[in-house]
Amino acid sequence: MTPTIVHVEPVLTVHSVEETIKYWQEVFGFPDKWMWGDPPTHGAVSWHGAQVQFSHDPSLAATSRGNAIFVRVRQLETLYDFHKEKGADIVAPLENKPWGMAGYTVRDLNGYYIDFGGQTITIRQKSQSSLPSYIQVLKRTPTPEEFRRLAISVGWADPERDRLDKIAAMLDPVIHSVVAVNGDTGEAVGCALLLGDKVTFYYVKDVMVHPDWQGKRIGTAMMKTLIDLVDDDIMVTLISGEDLASFYQQFDFIPTFGMIRFKRISDDK
Repeated sequence: MTPTIVHVEPVLTVHSVEETIKYWQEVFGFPDKWMWGDPPTHGAVSWHGAQVQFSHDPSLAATSRGNAIFVRVRQLETLYDFHKEKGADIVAPLENKPWGMAGYTVRDLNGYYIDFGGQTITIRQKSQSSLPSYIQVLKRTPTPEEFRRLAISVGWADPERDRLDKIAAMLDPVIHSVVAVNGDTGEAVGCALLLGDKVTFYYVKDVMVHPDWQGKRIGTAMMKTLIDLVDDDIMVTLISGEDLASFYQQFDFIPTFGMIRFKRISDDK
């Protein structure tokens, strides 16, 4: 039988196992712990299955200051805000890194550096408090022209490949949809679609707001209108980037496990 590696975790030498565990729980937020010995000579903290062990060895700990471990995180911005609130020693602020991730660095009471990293973050302007009076959210399907323009603006469509006939076919099975319109000009500045079997299942698709109109509560207004069109006792799902989780959670969506597969035409066909 082929061996399978199921988990790797660091073991850090520390001056005090008990004080270190207390710090990691109160400041870094790791909820679970275990300790061995009286006084403790070994122990660990854990969070969602990720564990860091600590071993009592003051002399070795003194020479290990400055070493680092990396922790991959979902909802990185939320954890960063938590660490700021708890007064963690943040030595490098949260930012997008050139290697395609976001991250920040904290230092614990032993002098170890912990690099928390995750999906790149989107820098957004703070949303205004209310929807502009001239924006109307209409219960209708966007035209292929409107949809194509919005999709190109947010980078979800290729001007050369995504033709209007293809978009029209994609819009045909839509059950419910909304379009945000600038009442002064008649321009569609956003849309959101709902697909499903009308009985047990709906899928929220293509929630888009033109970049020139983001931060004006348009996405929120469209989602509120779209969700109101759904009957009770029906499952509603969506696929989104991690950075938008907080936006959808305000409509009672929760993270769950899922899988996805793309079937593509091979390059030689």
